[in-house]
Amino acid sequence: MDYQTHHGHAWWRVLFTSIVLYVAGLLILTLTENPNLFPAVVMLGNFMVPVTYVVFFYERSHLSDLTLPITATSFIYGGLLGVFAAALLEPLLLHGLNLLAVFEIGLIEEFAKIFGVLVIARRQRHHDEMDGLILGAAAGMGFAALESTGYAFTAFLSSGGSLSATVAVTLLRGLVSPMGHGTWTAILAGVLFRESPDGRVRVNRRVIEAYLVVAALHGLWDLLPSLLAAFAVSLTGILIGQAGVAAVGFALLWKGWREARARQASFQTTVTDRASSVTRGTGSA
Repeated sequence: MDYQTHHGHAWWRVLFTSIVLYVAGLLILTLTENPNLFPAVVMLGNFMVPVTYVVFFYERSHLSDLTLPITATSFIYGGLLGVFAAALLEPLLLHGLNLLAVFEIGLIEEFAKIFGVLVIARRQRHHDEMDGLILGAAAGMGFAALESTGYAFTAFLSSGGSLSATVAVTLLRGLVSPMGHGTWTAILAGVLFRESPDGRVRVNRRVIEAYLVVAALHGLWDLLPSLLAAFAVSLTGILIGQAGVAAVGFALLWKGWREARARQASFQTTVTDRASSVTRGTGSA
């Protein structure tokens, strides 16, 4: 396998450029009141943080041979497949909104997103744990971007065409997006790829445990605001609670990334040692 190391800080440039374009788009939309600009501005606002997040992780893929086009494919198709699968499964499996339904949504959406990752992985033949982390982050953030775009459009309709309501939803979901879908799917995909080293998908105990953990984090993230509000907890308390859920997700993702990088380094050392042995054997012959 031909590994390459990714360097640079392109994610800063992506984020800065996106913010400038988004602000410019909002100003032009406000000044001209041209409705044709609305879809472009909304999509730009909802995609800028997810795309930045994926670029950030791609640049830290270390020795992976994963290419940017494949990562982008996971973002687009993985996100689309995840959104479509969730839209089909949730009406079929959910019966009313209650405490249990919140965690059922987590189970459904985490399954839908990992389904998109598997479709991309099987077509591209990438099975390293680091590949799983990157493709999972891309598919999860593609899902988040599309979902946020839907929420922004819903806010626009329900508010009677208020641009400020749409911007508020876009900015809020953009700020919190790295704490959710991309992180959860990256964790699960990393474990799944680690347990399927030969490309054959293996759903063992570790994969099931990872699936249940990320689904539980997903459910807690959705549940905490309404649950804490019911007990008259302040907004600060609610934010602290969700920050705790996000911290657990980031910690698990960081642990997975460190393990994946260590395995890459070990593999690279083994390949180098074997090459040196072959070279020495050829020289002595």
